[in-house]
Amino acid sequence: MRDLAGFELLTRAHTYLSEVAAAVPERAWGSPTPCSEWTVRQVLNHARLDQQAYGAAITGTGWPDSDPFRPADALDADAQTALEKVLRGVADAYAQLPADSPEVATPLGPLPFPLAAAAAAMDAAVHAWDIAVATGQDAPLEEELAEGIRLAADRLADHLRDAYGVFAAARAVPATAGRAEALLAFLGRDPHWTPALS
Repeated sequence: MRDLAGFELLTRAHTYLSEVAAAVPERAWGSPTPCSEWTVRQVLNHARLDQQAYGAAITGTGWPDSDPFRPADALDADAQTALEKVLRGVADAYAQLPADSPEVATPLGPLPFPLAAAAAAMDAAVHAWDIAVATGQDAPLEEELAEGIRLAADRLADHLRDAYGVFAAARAVPATAGRAEALLAFLGRDPHWTPALS
């Protein structure tokens, strides 16, 4: 298994989020998700606003005009186009940066490039998984993607959990768990969540 890191990790996470969002059936937008208080619509809005903030932290413009942690339970007429525009903007912002940048501006403060990209990728990919399982898609979080994201999870998740309550408590997994299962559990999710269990 090759290592995914930096810009490639971020763009793979963006592709995952974009593909999952595009495949949501119309009837499923109001469905419950592993983010227990949010519908699929709200998770998508949260993910889009968070990515927008990652891009704006670098460019200094285009900050979200609403709180990512109070996402609307409604979608614009063309939510997919809005998402694609944000993801392109973030990717373009990161593409302009040297891969060895010691400090990249992020909503979490300055971070070294690999960690900044992994943090943005973590947000995109984990919420893509939330949407996928909530809407019955066969689109699991890939092991390579999970392995790359683990850099950000290990460095940032406990701080975010303690300071902002953005993740539930970490869950135990068997020693035989794969990288994706272990990452999701560490970020407070039930890796085997289904809508019937919500």
